[in-house]
Order: sequence, then structure tokens, then C-alpha cells
Amino acid sequence: MRWVACLAVLVALAAGCGGSGGPPVSVLGGDADRGKRLIDHYGCGGCHTIPGIQDADARVGPSLADTSGKRFVAGRLPNTAESLERWIREPQKISPGTLMPDLGVRPDEARDIVAYLYGRT
Repeated sequence: MRWVACLAVLVALAAGCGGSGGPPVSVLGGDADRGKRLIDHYGCGGCHTIPGIQDADARVGPSLADTSGKRFVAGRLPNTAESLERWIREPQKISPGTLMPDLGVRPDEARDIVAYLYGRT
């Protein structure tokens, strides 16, 4: 019986690793089309590689490909829409000194950006 419990833990851990491989994730109240425009407006592609965004192939920050399939946001927050929205809005408050600047992104804009990023696989 003990090996069944161990196997269940291993399966649960393995399921949380790597990409999602599933369909795009929708974000309640988010507008992915507007999010795509906001990503361009705020110049996110100057630091990140972002699929579907023209000229967003920088390598200063991490690639934002398969955002919904990653385990953590900024290496410290659980990857949820709420955590990612918060990170986009106030990275310096979460991780003082990080290279990610506070850009003055409003909550509704962050939600739209997350909707775009989570909608990409």
C-alpha cells in the first residue's frame, strides 16, 4: 500500500512539471487581442521573446512562450493568472532590484496581457 501512495505523489509531481501540452487557458475578464496590443505598447518584446509578437525576440528576460505551462512566475510565485497579473503590475515590490521595471500597467491591462500570454501554447 505504501508504494501506491509513493506512486501517487510521483505522478502528481510529474504532472506539474514542464509545459501544459493542453489547450490555451482563458483568463476571466481578459481580452487577449487587447493584451497583444498592450504587450507592443509597453515594449515587452524589448526584453522577452514572445510568440506572436513581431520583433519580440529579446533575451534579457525569460521567454514568455508556454507561459501557462510554467510552474512559477519570476521564480517565486505560483503560476496563476492572479500572480502573473501582480508581477506585471508591481515587479519591484515583489522582487526589489529585479530587472523587470514597474511600467505603470493598470490591473485591467495586466489581465489582458495575461489573457494573451495564457492563450498561447
